[in-house]
Amino acid sequence: MISTGIAGWMAARKLHYGWVVAATTFLTMLATAGAMGSAGVMIQPLHQEFGWDVADISFAMAIRLVLFGLLGPFAAAFMNHFGIRQVVATALGLILFGIIVSLFMTEIWQLVALWGIVIGVGTGMTAMVLGATVASRWFSHRRGLVVGMLSASNATGQLLFLPLLAALSEAYGWRTALVLTAAAITAAMLLVLLLMRDHPADLGLPAYGETAVSKPPKQDHKLLATLISPLVTLKSVSTSPTFWILFGSFFVCGLSTNGLIQTHWISICGDFGMTSVAAAGTLAVLGIFDFFGTVASGWLSDRYDNRVLLFWYYGLRGLSLIYLSFSGFSFYELSAFAVFYGLDWIATVPPTVKLAAEKFGREKAGLVFGWVFTGHQLGAATAAFGAGYIRSDFETYMPALQIAGVMCMLAAVGVMLLRKPGSSAPVAQAA
Repeated sequence: MISTGIAGWMAARKLHYGWVVAATTFLTMLATAGAMGSAGVMIQPLHQEFGWDVADISFAMAIRLVLFGLLGPFAAAFMNHFGIRQVVATALGLILFGIIVSLFMTEIWQLVALWGIVIGVGTGMTAMVLGATVASRWFSHRRGLVVGMLSASNATGQLLFLPLLAALSEAYGWRTALVLTAAAITAAMLLVLLLMRDHPADLGLPAYGETAVSKPPKQDHKLLATLISPLVTLKSVSTSPTFWILFGSFFVCGLSTNGLIQTHWISICGDFGMTSVAAAGTLAVLGIFDFFGTVASGWLSDRYDNRVLLFWYYGLRGLSLIYLSFSGFSFYELSAFAVFYGLDWIATVPPTVKLAAEKFGREKAGLVFGWVFTGHQLGAATAAFGAGYIRSDFETYMPALQIAGVMCMLAAVGVMLLRKPGSSAPVAQAA
């Protein structure tokens, strides 16, 4: 295989093939972010072309988001059972199939089937859990940095793709925007088939930072065991306060990012007279600073107490949201918010993955983080609905921003209840 030759060439130059796997994963998650971002620019064009009700279109997109979150634990189980390469290639194939067929759809049920279910399953199998699994298997040292890079590719990609796809859709139609997304997915699939390997041992290598080659654990090849393994894992960790603190804090993470800002940002800015293009541009700025912030967070998580990092991330994010709610949304105020909040957008991922891996072990880390990520998406769904409800009831989003800010403050306090790494003391119980 090509990967074997490249690994040998790199080993001769004292380079580890894990970086190739990480780069392949980075580009894969960046491409799937395009599929996630393209959904947001399709609502109005589909409504105008087919006359479909916006609520029906939103229902299809909501199914996609639910599957995106709930499939995380099962994606990790499938990766453990069938291998990362096979699962990711299959997921990318599903996304590509859904996008291509949707170019010819004429009925609302086709949108639900393709964008709700098919693409929902595909993106769910290549979500944050993919990055956590790759980092846990291939890296012992620099794991936090790798998680930061891979997390940034997914989150930043969604924010950066939105303005580009919106511009293409407005100038040439929504189908052109989807063709670009399909091309990115195709390129990612080719890279996965050529370069991705499941374990370092497949190439006779130790994980990066280790000296001994560790054989991958034997897997039960019964499909039923694979399907129930996420539930078994959930049962085994459900008695751990560490799990519930990570789950709860990640619920707040989703509530204060994807569910609130990413979903409602254009509407929030619209209340202050900003155009959609200008608001989308601000999201792009958030995405740029998010990339640097998340990568820096990964670097920091390899060197400092991850509990303390999460305390500052959640605390500062809460302050930025409360600040925004009392600002006048002027250019300078929004610029300050975009930089400050953008650096903190998803910086919580590397410390959370590190804490999960340290507590529950390398092989179980992907499954556990999958359930923690489910909490993230439940928080996002709560904010997506709750902020809209508050806007309808109070005719302003400001209370939603303030509530999210307070929740971040509570999460900052909660993560400090975790056991300090290296300590044998039990995890503090949350009240």
